[in-house]
Amino acid sequence: MARVENMQLLHGDCLELMKRLPDGSIDLTVTSPPYDNLRTYNGNISQWNFEKFKGIAEQLYRVTKDGGVVVWVVGDATIKGSETGSSFRQALYFKDLGFNLHDTMIYAKNGTGACGSNLCYWQAFEYMFVLSKGKPNTVHRLTNGKPRSKGGMRSGRIKADGTAKMEMRSDATGKMQIRNNIWLYNVGFANADEKTGHPAVFPSELARDHILSWSNENDTVLDCFMGSGTTGVACVQTRRDFIGIELDDNYFEIAQKRIYEAQEALDGKA
Repeated sequence: MARVENMQLLHGDCLELMKRLPDGSIDLTVTSPPYDNLRTYNGNISQWNFEKFKGIAEQLYRVTKDGGVVVWVVGDATIKGSETGSSFRQALYFKDLGFNLHDTMIYAKNGTGACGSNLCYWQAFEYMFVLSKGKPNTVHRLTNGKPRSKGGMRSGRIKADGTAKMEMRSDATGKMQIRNNIWLYNVGFANADEKTGHPAVFPSELARDHILSWSNENDTVLDCFMGSGTTGVACVQTRRDFIGIELDDNYFEIAQKRIYEAQEALDGKA
């Protein structure tokens, strides 16, 4: 497997650093903002508000290629008995900028949800807004289950260690079942990615599945809220170029280490 050479890890405020990226230079963004101050980052509440979001959304539109995709993973806080609705407000602003809301997907969590005391059911999902700048250039819809008939060709998926897992894909007499837009992932103790020390890690499978869905090898993927580097690790494993931006000193170091170790593991298989 070839080394992924084009990795840019940028330390600082994403709004300022994104301004340095060329227009139309990004094929895919997979990211999750510090929405509604639901998480405390190293003891400091992230300074996040709608005005900050608007500036970042505008930069995302500028740097995304025509036909490029942004996957925006977001949820809502509950304040004084009411969900904020920030996620919907952000999705509508993306549309106002010119993005298409290509798909509203659900990241369902198999594990402990946020149970709170607001008389609601346990919260066990987040939104994954798939935004496209025009018609998406690349769509590889993932499949699950077994083919409806025997025989056919073999197709590949990338496993967590970066190796290929071959599966049967049926021929014209029967097709594999395309996934629906609710994706279930293990969280909590069942998810090894959450041992990175970052308070809001999404599963590596989530990043990898979106990367495989909306990009090709050697495309450029951005994560403007890099955190502990999960999207970057997935880019190494799937041989995509990567640009990651992170403000926090500690998480930037964690991301560097994880991405470096992923690259070393890939080199060992070469």
